[in-house]
Parts: sequence; structure tokens; C-alpha cells
Amino acid sequence: MQSRPIVPRKTDKSSPQNPVLLAGAGAASDEPHDGRSNDEEQGERTGWRSGFHKLVEGSATAFGSILVLGLAGYSYHAYYKSHVLRKMENAFAVGYSSVEMAALSRHIDPSSLHSDLAMVDFEKNDWVPRSEQAIIDSIVNGTVKGQYHLITGEKGTGKTSMLLKAMRRIGGEGTAMLEAHGDPEIFRVRLGKALDFEFHEDYIGSLFSFKGPRDTTALLDIERAFNKMEKIALKRKEQVGKPLVLIITGAHLVRDDADGQDLLELIQQRAELWAASNLVTIVFVSDDYWTLERLMWQATRLRVTTVHDVPRDTALEALKAFRSENFGEDVPAPILEQVYDKVGGRLSFLSRVAKSEDMIRACDAICEREKRWLLSHYWILGGDLDPGGETQQDLSSAAMLLAKTLVNKEKAMRKAGTYDGRLPQVPIHEAQQIMTNAAWIKEHEHNNIFTINSDGMVQADSVAMQHAMREICEREGFDEHLQATLDRLDEIESLQRTREITLKDLQENGEYHAKVGDGAISIKLGPAKSGKASK
Repeated sequence: MQSRPIVPRKTDKSSPQNPVLLAGAGAASDEPHDGRSNDEEQGERTGWRSGFHKLVEGSATAFGSILVLGLAGYSYHAYYKSHVLRKMENAFAVGYSSVEMAALSRHIDPSSLHSDLAMVDFEKNDWVPRSEQAIIDSIVNGTVKGQYHLITGEKGTGKTSMLLKAMRRIGGEGTAMLEAHGDPEIFRVRLGKALDFEFHEDYIGSLFSFKGPRDTTALLDIERAFNKMEKIALKRKEQVGKPLVLIITGAHLVRDDADGQDLLELIQQRAELWAASNLVTIVFVSDDYWTLERLMWQATRLRVTTVHDVPRDTALEALKAFRSENFGEDVPAPILEQVYDKVGGRLSFLSRVAKSEDMIRACDAICEREKRWLLSHYWILGGDLDPGGETQQDLSSAAMLLAKTLVNKEKAMRKAGTYDGRLPQVPIHEAQQIMTNAAWIKEHEHNNIFTINSDGMVQADSVAMQHAMREICEREGFDEHLQATLDRLDEIESLQRTREITLKDLQENGEYHAKVGDGAISIKLGPAKSGKASK
């Protein structure tokens, strides 16, 4: 018989046979039981600490990101402001902008070095000496201080050419040039190009949540450009002691309306301030009288320089020397006198005539062109004038009346022996009286028919235009044609003032009684009569 191994019996710890375990169990059963173990409590405390650490870490990360972004934005903003000033300062350094190079291309070789350009003194296009050149040189090189300037004169007298020559002599250092425009937005763009100022259009501060200041009007942009320019001028005054020079050509192109007047007022306010502090000298160049009229309204430091036609002796000597040098021709004095009598001392006309093979034919072509210009704009239509053309014919008849006055005055001067080659003039108030409307003379001046100088005297725009007026006024039947036009205009005006009264049919056999007496007509309603039809 096989014996079975002895296996000790497992004692049930919870059985009553183990008094120690029973006692321990009884003691444990006496403690409060909350359903959580010690490990769970330790894990809860560890989780709370981990969440706090994550909160602190996230806050630090966010704060660091904001700090880095703010520092980057501030650094870019500071860099951009200094970059704008450096660009504008470079615009006034030695050299020329693209606009100035385009204007100088008719006088110089654009590929030449700036140092070479400053040394050039004589060129093919610079063959007529000008008495105003010394004044303009002193303005552009900064010798003249404490003023701002208006250079005025008829179209083609050489105003811009003398300014370009003065800029060339100093290599463009300290100067900037732009051409005005009637639209303030285009003027803003041209000013920015001259000053190398982008008006914050290249600003990327919005990436750092910094709003750029571009959302505004053209005038506010121009004001901001002037603020930057003022900082450059202050720095230059400390370093060099000379003011900056800002040249605005074509100032007459600014419209004579509310926007144009606001633009001129803005520029003039800065010009007055900068002239008083010797910071910037602003130079206006204009062909029309209204610019002077507008600026003189509140000018205290404005200096007006009028550029006239070349005097007779100077023009004839220069013309003779030019033909001798370039054509090998010794022009007789009578031919030179004839040329001057036809086109006068207008520099643009003289330059065209001097370079022509046949000077007399070139003079005749210029006079014919001026005559066609006058007739195409302001010829009178006579007694067959249509009522729809009254407004245009008012301007035309006024132009012909003033032209006739100037021609008659020239004849009187020749007859009295006082004619010295200068164009006959009348004061502006007399011209307005002849035209019967004070505003019309500005329209004629804008179209280069007449011109008003800085002294308020009205004359033909040029000798060639005076020649065209003389030829028109000496036509056979001109006076009768002009009078017929004036009579027709009076007739049309009278018809426009006439009122038509319509008398409607009467009721119940009523009547109208009309009575004429002392040049007046009185009409009244009479009593009804039996047996008669209404009238």
C-alpha cells in the first residue's frame, strides 16, 4: 500500500482559529473607510503639481512669444524709420534722380559721371546768355537764404532750362525736382519719387499687428513727407549750413479749385516756415498769373523772378554766332532783324529757327502755327451764330476785342515813333473791362493767347502771337464781322431774357382788355358779354 504525502493544511486567515489576524482585522474594521487608497491620494497630489507646472510653462512660453514678437516689431519699426530717413537723405546727395536725369537728357549725356557733369560749362543747347542765370544759380546752390521763390514767365522762355543748368553746376547736391499735376494723388506720387519716400506703402508692420499710416488722403501723405524732409533739413543745416532746395515745376498745372488751393496753401505754409528758419528753399515755376495771385494772398517771404524774352541785341548776336559756328554762315543783319521781328526773343522759337536750314521759312511756319492756334480756339462766327454756341463765342469775341486793342496800340506806338520792339501792354483791369468779364482773361492766358506778367500787365503771349493777331485784325471786313458777332450775341441774350405769356381760353364769354400807353402794356379781364364767343 502506497503512502500519500503529507501536505500541511492551509489555515484560513479569516477563520476564528487565528486570533492575531482576527484581532488585526477587528482593529482595521474600526478605522474610517473613504474608498481611496494611499496610492490614489499620492497620484492626485502629483497630478495637481504637474498641471500647475504646465500652466506656468505655457504662460512663460506665451509671454516669451509676445515679448519676442514685440521686440521684433519694435526693432523693425525703428529700423524702418531710420531707413526712410536714410533714403530721403540720399535723395539730396550728389547725383540725380530718374526724373532729373530725364529732364537733363536734352542737355547732358545721362551716362556721364556726376563729377564730369558739374564741370560742364558750355553745350550746344546753351548758346544764348541769360541775365537771370546768376539769380537762379544763387537760389539753387543755397547762397540765397530766408526766402522762397516763384519763377514766372511765358512758356518757352527757358525757366526750367536755367534751373537744370544751375543743378548741373552743383551736381544736384542738396536739390530735388518734381513736376506738379492737377490731381493731388499724382502729385503725391511724384513728390515721393523726388524725395525717395514710399509713403509707408512698403511697410510690413502689419505682420506684427502694427497698423501702417497709409490709409489716408493725398494731402496728409504730403504733410508726412514734409515732416520727414524737415528732419533731413535740420541735420543738413548742422552739417553744411545750407538749406535744401525743392523745385516744383509746372505749378500752373495745379487746378484752380478747392483741392488745388488746399495743396498750394499746404506747400506755402511749409515754405514760409522753412524760409524763416533757413531749412528748405521751395522754388515754384509757373506760366500762369493765377499762381502768383494765389501765393501773394498770404506771402511774406515770397520773391518773384520774372523770366523775359531775350533782348534784341543779345538774341541777334547769339543767333549770328550760332549760325557761324554750326553752319559756317555769316548771316546779314537785315535777315537777323527780320527773324527777330517775326518770332522775337522767345528762346524756344530762336532755338528752332537757328537750327533750320532756312530761317525765314521757319519763322513763317511758327507764325502760321500760332495763327491757326488762335483761330481754332477763338475765331468769331458772325451773324449766323447758333444760340447753342453763345458761351464759346463770348470768349472768342472777348479775345478778338482785346487783340484788336493791342494791335491798334502797336500801330499808335509805331506812328508816334515810340515802338522799341517790346510788345504793347494794357493793365489787367482795362483788359477785363474790354472783355466785360473779369474771369475770361485767365482762360485766354491758360491757352497761351495772352499773358499777364508779375506787374499785372496784359500782352500777347509772344511776338509770333502778336504777329498772328495783327494779320487777323487787318483782314478785310474784320471789323464788320466782329460787330455782326457782337450784335448776334446781344440778340441771343435778348431772346433769353424774353418771356412768353400764354393767355388761355376764357369761360362764359369772358374778355381780355389790352391797353398800350407810355411804352407799357396792361392786360385785364373784362366782364362777360352775352351773345359773344370767348376770345
